[in-house]
Amino acid sequence: MGRKSRAVIFRLLRLFLYVALSIEKTGYYSMPLWKKKQKVAAQEPIGNDGVTPSERTLIGPGWHLKGRIYGKGQVVLQSTFEGELDIQGGMTVDTQEFHPEPRVAAIVASHYHPEFVVNVKETGKILMVNYSDIKNLKITSIDAERFLHDGGFDSTGRYFLVAANARNKVAVVDTKKNALVKLIETGIKPHPGRGANFVHPKFGPVWATSHLGDETIALIGTDPVKHPKSAWKVVQTLEGQGGGSLFIKTHPKSNNLWVDTPLNPEAEIASSVAVFDLKNLDKEYEVLPIGEWSGITEGVRRVVQGEYNKQGTEIWFSVWNSKNQQSAIVIVDDKTRKLKKVIRDKRLVTPTGKFNVFNTRNDVY
Repeated sequence: MGRKSRAVIFRLLRLFLYVALSIEKTGYYSMPLWKKKQKVAAQEPIGNDGVTPSERTLIGPGWHLKGRIYGKGQVVLQSTFEGELDIQGGMTVDTQEFHPEPRVAAIVASHYHPEFVVNVKETGKILMVNYSDIKNLKITSIDAERFLHDGGFDSTGRYFLVAANARNKVAVVDTKKNALVKLIETGIKPHPGRGANFVHPKFGPVWATSHLGDETIALIGTDPVKHPKSAWKVVQTLEGQGGGSLFIKTHPKSNNLWVDTPLNPEAEIASSVAVFDLKNLDKEYEVLPIGEWSGITEGVRRVVQGEYNKQGTEIWFSVWNSKNQQSAIVIVDDKTRKLKKVIRDKRLVTPTGKFNVFNTRNDVY
């Protein structure tokens, strides 16, 4: 994809500062700068597998931390891309077996310390990497659970909840005290993306995750101060369309909870989303045919990863087809749940993740 092509895509999405990530054979990703006028700051090869890095987080001018889902370790880079911290093998937290090449599954930045929270998948360790002295890094290692994957903060930004999906658990880490709080049993293979934060009418603040392996949505209490009896346990389970979910989403200004199911074996379910009413969670969810709304007639039209604009008035979904088929981005009005806009372009190749810069930097989800 050339410079002119990227510029066209950025112009299409400029109102919302979205960064469209496509899994392409080139195996490159582009890292944007936080500016009113977006431009590509750097382009990094990540291997022929074409898998995008799980997360990029800016430390300050020129510094960022990059992790790869495939390949070992994580790397601390300068704007000149010099220097690195490479995690080699490690011992698993349960059986104490040596794993020669554990993968980094997710990286987030702490709101309390100059630290990154780095999840090492196969070993089950969560590393708190303190970068206050970049030449003498301090790392606190927390034993959590094996097969860590993705996750997000609670509404306060203090607690990080991450899925250990092959173990059907969510690990909770206190990023202020740098300590494991609890391992919580959920459903089969939790896969929250960043998860979804909202205030439950009975249990107070909760964080929600959907699942790859079943139709459930688990709501976990996250307020140990005002709702201690509900904290760090599944307080309610909702039933969605089916398994195969990858992302769940809401917004502080929204009354909707959106759940995708792109990996469900039934095409009709994979190409649609379920929407729950946060004011009445006992009410039946509504199914929106996002794939059909895209106007695309070929392929499964897997609908994936809803992402809000800054105002919380729109949610954007990717209609994800194979590389030789047409894909799209579908924009839905959050209040009316009606179709607002479809972006179809030959340069949108297998679009999956797309991230509003404001929401991502401020952990709004």
